[in-house]
Amino acid sequence: MTDLLDWLPDELQKLSDEGLFRRRREVKPIGEGRVFIDGREVWDFASNDYLGLANDPRVVAAAAEGLRSHGVGAKASPLVSGRTDLHVNLERALAAFEGTEAAILFPTGMAANVGTVAALAGASDTVFCDRWNHASLVDGCRLSGARLRVYRHDDLTGLQQSLARESARRKFLVTDSVFSMDGDLAPLPELCEIAETYETTVILDEAHGTGVFGERGRGVAELQGVEKRIAVRVGTLSKSIGCLGGFVTGSQTLIDYLWNKARTQIYSTSLPPSLCAAATTSLEIIQTEPSRRDRLHSLCQLFRLQLASAGVVPFPGSVGPIVPIVLNEPQAAMKVAERLLEHGFLVGAIRPPTVPKGTSRLRVTLHSGLPEEIVTSLAVKIGELIPSKRSV
Repeated sequence: MTDLLDWLPDELQKLSDEGLFRRRREVKPIGEGRVFIDGREVWDFASNDYLGLANDPRVVAAAAEGLRSHGVGAKASPLVSGRTDLHVNLERALAAFEGTEAAILFPTGMAANVGTVAALAGASDTVFCDRWNHASLVDGCRLSGARLRVYRHDDLTGLQQSLARESARRKFLVTDSVFSMDGDLAPLPELCEIAETYETTVILDEAHGTGVFGERGRGVAELQGVEKRIAVRVGTLSKSIGCLGGFVTGSQTLIDYLWNKARTQIYSTSLPPSLCAAATTSLEIIQTEPSRRDRLHSLCQLFRLQLASAGVVPFPGSVGPIVPIVLNEPQAAMKVAERLLEHGFLVGAIRPPTVPKGTSRLRVTLHSGLPEEIVTSLAVKIGELIPSKRSV
């Protein structure tokens, strides 16, 4: 029988030749900001556990108690078998944390974005999607069947002109709050002003904002004072909250609609109850221990100062724990990341198609539990390994 997939080896070789092949690696978390990978113990500067809650003993204990009381799996879609008390408690905690009427859970952050955008927008509508949005938002826009218009948050004049010409039944403006590969923030007050002028609904993904920004840790919408101007707020449980899953908060009417229309929620088994218990505990810690957030921002400032001393310039506009350092070609990013691993630092090497061609980069992510001396050491080592001593 002819192998109909005999073209795959050539495609994989092409990826390898271009420095774009991703190999699968096994990593073992060992606590206190360290992991065991490729036979060595290193500091973790690649994960999104910004507040160090994934291994917090209280969060782990909550998950263990959830396992003991509710078992491992949720067993079915929540529309078929219902939600456990742990799911209900988490949704209520999320709504209270976000200051909204209600919340709904999704199995992942990607499912939350894809399902929400596709449920709200349809073939008679137009969605305006930021050029640098996460793939899950882009996929949701495409899946919706709505007319897709792409804009850039550094060209709001172009966005305004496009909206002024648009005559669709409904209009949606879809944006990340923190752009995950560049580390910069969306200009939400300006976006809200434009959206309100042209009767457009804003859908905001706070995946990298929740727990990190704002006085209470509610994200960039809180930081920039526009929470009440945004009808649809999406978040994830897998970054600062340290667990797994996605969620949407808003009015009870919005949540009831998504419960009935969001296919990624309807046709997915619920989150494991134990993770709901863990996430509820994480939310409590985020609200009662703002010192974690304060320390995170202190480390972010220290790291950028140390990079500057080493002659390295991160991506312009990046703030917070995501620190991109552009090295242009994928081979260059991979080489520096491999050298950093040899010196005890796990740093992500980001390459196309995740970022545009010619902008491959190191993506350093900081978390609150890192020692200051380790953060400084990484900055110094990056300065030594980048030949030009700067990000291009």
